[in-house]
Amino acid sequence: MKQRFLNYLLVALAIVSFASCQQKDAEPSLKSWAIGPFERPEGVNPIITPANTTFYCPLTADTIPWENGDTFNPAAIVKNDTVCVLYRAEDQSGQGIGQRASRIGYAQSVDGTTIVKKSKSPILFPAKDNQEELEWPGGCEDPRVAVTEDGTYVILYTQWNRKQARLAVAHSKDLFHWEKYGPVFKEAYNGKFADRFSKSASIVTTLKDGKLVISKINGKYMMYWGEKNVFAATSTDLINWEPLVDENQDLIPLASPRNGYFDSSLTECGPPAILTDNGIVLIYNGKNDGGEKRDTAYTANAYCAGQILFDKNDPYKVIDRLDTPFLIPEESFEKSGQYPAGTVFVEGLVYFHDKWFLYYGCADSRVAVVVCDNNDNL
Repeated sequence: MKQRFLNYLLVALAIVSFASCQQKDAEPSLKSWAIGPFERPEGVNPIITPANTTFYCPLTADTIPWENGDTFNPAAIVKNDTVCVLYRAEDQSGQGIGQRASRIGYAQSVDGTTIVKKSKSPILFPAKDNQEELEWPGGCEDPRVAVTEDGTYVILYTQWNRKQARLAVAHSKDLFHWEKYGPVFKEAYNGKFADRFSKSASIVTTLKDGKLVISKINGKYMMYWGEKNVFAATSTDLINWEPLVDENQDLIPLASPRNGYFDSSLTECGPPAILTDNGIVLIYNGKNDGGEKRDTAYTANAYCAGQILFDKNDPYKVIDRLDTPFLIPEESFEKSGQYPAGTVFVEGLVYFHDKWFLYYGCADSRVAVVVCDNNDNL
């Protein structure tokens, strides 16, 4: 009787083991060209949370708390062996998404995961300058930052006056003092796209001497941009950008939402794209549809992170694309907050101490980081 029971037990264990192997084999693996896999470092997230820090706002003419609402959607850059995180901070001047004032804060980490210093004042914010009309009262949102080989920092961010969102650019030599140049498309095609809704720009970079720097493709600087679709634009001065258009001067979408996938509603560009031997890797934010088009494996309206590979010789041609996200909302602070459907919104990517650090916004409320040790795709 005992032997029969042991035989049954062995068979059951074998079935469970086989099922586990089958399930494991069925799980999608990251493609060889993609950056990853990323892991959540234990016990560090979220790395940036709201605080009652105050500064003198030139537009309200008052000292106000500027990051006591929510802190999220970070850019990141390496400077002097330190990771500098530039994050979006909202005050509590209004209620609802898009109804507060946003400013860009600054934080430092010497190990990539622990914040050791934060600026008491925002580094980029609405002021009494030539961009006031486009940035007030909504503010400066969702930065992406990259650096040239000669040390010029380029920030691409959204100007929001609560009427129209515009993709804008500013330059700096120290990350603290910025020269605003305004909307990136104001000159292109006689201003045709100057007042068009635009946001989310991922400038193309390459890894050189262990550091990500802005690079040229076919003789010009290039960026992917857009919220619903992925578009492209080129520049000769990193200030004025010319969108890719067809013979009718209509924008050409390079990648779009896919019915039944995690990105069935939006394909919004993430951190600076990276030129690799395999092609140009664009990390992006895919929003799941809330209706029949959604991927039922993921929460309706949730944001997850995906990757697209473009041809390095023809940067407008998609070679490959991940069908499943490589990062999804899992932690409680990623699934509850200002955006309750769940968000891991990636905007900052750095190569630091031989690792990749990817910084992201959590439910429009917190900042977190994931880390990758794999460099085989470079």
